[in-house]
Formats: sequence, structure tokens, C-alpha cells
Amino acid sequence: MINTIYIEEEIAQHPRTLDIIKRFPDASRIACRRYGEVFNRKSQNFRLQKKNPALILAKKHKNLVLPTPKQYSLGAEYNYYFSHMLNCLYDCRYCFLQGMFQSAHYVLFINYEDFIIDMQNSLNQHNDQPVHFFSGYDCDSLALDPVTNFTEEFLPFFENNSKALLELRTKSTQIRNILKRDPIQNCIIAFSFTPNKIASSIEHKTPNVQKRINAIIDLQKAGWLIGLRFDPLIYTKGYKKEYAELFTHLFSAINLDLIHSVSLGSFRLPKSYFRRVEKLYHDEKLFSSPMEEENNNIGYPAEIRESMLEFCKDIILEHITSDKFFPCHDSI
Repeated sequence: MINTIYIEEEIAQHPRTLDIIKRFPDASRIACRRYGEVFNRKSQNFRLQKKNPALILAKKHKNLVLPTPKQYSLGAEYNYYFSHMLNCLYDCRYCFLQGMFQSAHYVLFINYEDFIIDMQNSLNQHNDQPVHFFSGYDCDSLALDPVTNFTEEFLPFFENNSKALLELRTKSTQIRNILKRDPIQNCIIAFSFTPNKIASSIEHKTPNVQKRINAIIDLQKAGWLIGLRFDPLIYTKGYKKEYAELFTHLFSAINLDLIHSVSLGSFRLPKSYFRRVEKLYHDEKLFSSPMEEENNNIGYPAEIRESMLEFCKDIILEHITSDKFFPCHDSI
């Protein structure tokens, strides 16, 4: 899976680094001073690197924990996100990371202890008020968990801080490390979904919809809270039938009492990201859908966007109460 590992000299002897490289005994190891020497340089090509991405082990020095955009919330006043990794094992055509980065290499920041210190500092700023932390913005939270042991290292912080809530955003079925633990009521495992037909055509390398549902069932049996994320909603001529079938199948298969929240939002990208991704996939049907520019973002026209949101909302609210529903109605 990993043929090449770049290792920053500063963390070469870190116990977490040593543990990870043991997992890939046949991989070439190359030392570097800073990960920027090999990641996201102007001459790199995302699609070429995606065929055989390297793993880069690095230390993150600043901006470990950052405030979320205003619309990124599950009802709390104070919201932060953090990224222990850059880039994703999966290959979804709509993913903004392809527009953000020219490199498809995986960057793993191994100084978890510094992230946790920053989380504690963020928590301390808000005088015992609830604070939400979101993982999965620049990566899939769980896809490489068997290698990174991310959940084993971070979940104890939330066990010991009831005012802090963690969302792990994922499409992955790598839940073994989580199932080894007792459930934490301030941790949400949030699964992203699109309908089967859409997922099979543009969510490459991801577990299929049924496998994700099976993972939810296993987690709920163990007592974990689940989030459902229908974001981005993808427009097709048959979207009503496709999303109705997804909602019917999903909500009938899982325990609705252990649903923490449901959110949805339509496909949109910053203009610069959209143009870069569009160049990567000249023949992708996703980008031939009706699109318009607004506020330097590109997404579906308002009529399509609002129609999709209303259609999905009506079905979702047949299954959950409104206090668990968090639509994204911001303009593109």
C-alpha cells in the first residue's frame, strides 16, 4: 500500500514514527527537513501521484486547532476543526482536496500530543461552555486508523472532558479500534453518504453504501452515537428517486435512537478549487451539471440547490426530530 515514506528529521526518532515505519518494512525511507520539500510543490500532478502516493511523516508547528467557518456547526457556539492528516485514501471526484493541493501524498502529523494541548487550550478559553471539535476536514478521520492509531490517541481526551464533543467524519469501515473501547457519549462517528448509483460512479476506492451501513449497525450495537452527513448532495435528473431510495434503506436499517445529528448541503467549491478539479477530469459528468458562480464559489443554481435541500429535508424529518437536523442553507 505504501512504497515510499518521507520522514522529517526532527521527528525521525519519535516513538510514533518508529511504530509506523515498522508497519511498512519494505517501503523506501527518505529523510527530509520539512514536508514542504516533497508535498504540494508547483510541479506536482495530483492525478499522477494518486496512482502511488507516498506517506510523509511530519510535525505540525502551528494552526493545529482552528475555528470552523460560521456555518460549520451542530448547534454549539464554539466550534473548532483539526487535521492530523492531509489528503485522503479515497478518490471522490467532488473532493475539494484535489483543488487545494497539487500533491496526492499523505501527510501524517505525528505530534498528536501537541494537538491535544491546543484542544485543551481552546477548551479553557470558553469557561466550561460546550466546545465542539471536528476531524475529517482535510482527510478521512478513520481510513488509515489501523496505521495511525488516531482514535486510540485522541479519544481519551474526550473521555476526560465532557464539555468537549468530537465529530469523526468518515466514509470508512475501519472501526476496530473504536469497537475495542466503551462508547463515549461526547463522540460522534459521522458517516457521509450519497446514493448507490452516484457513489459507485464518483466515490472511487470508498466502501460501498451497504458496508458503511453495516459499520453503523456494529457501532450502534456497541452504543456509539452516529451522525449522518449528506454533503455534498449531488444533482442528477433522477436525484429524487435515488435519494429517496437511499433514505428509505438507511433509516430502516439503523437505530434512530442513536442518531446524534443529520446534516446536508449541496455540492459547492471555491472557484479556484473548482477550476483545478475540472481540469483534472475533463469528461466527468459531475461538472457538466448546471453550475453558477456566486461569492467566488461555484455550485448549483439556487433553484436546483433549494429544491434538493427541501426534498431531502422533507424525507429526513419523517425519521428524526427537527432538533437533530442541521441543513446548510448558506449561498454558494
